[in-house]
Amino acid sequence: MILINVKFPVKPEYADRWPEIAREFTEATLAEEKNLWFEWSRSVEEPNTYVLLEAFEDDGAEPHVNSAHFKAMQEEFPQYLAATPAIVNGRIPATGWDTMSEISVD
Repeated sequence: MILINVKFPVKPEYADRWPEIAREFTEATLAEEKNLWFEWSRSVEEPNTYVLLEAFEDDGAEPHVNSAHFKAMQEEFPQYLAATPAIVNGRIPATGWDTMSEISVD
């Protein structure tokens, strides 16, 4: 699978509204056939930063970045951001989430 982690530094005046601002893009991405997950979290250390965890089947990332909703996001999101997002991505030998072996809850 392709795993992508992106930090979005949102301008302070938009930080509380970010989930609403990103909703249309999020819903369109979740509807993609090869999308495995697309989840936003707000940083505890930097409350104006949102972290996006997304995953696609091996052949799913290219259709994502070529989609109409991705192109619309590229045009819309910069006005809300304080800086260019930081990204880590790569192909990993997994197909989804697994349980953590270091902690067990009965």
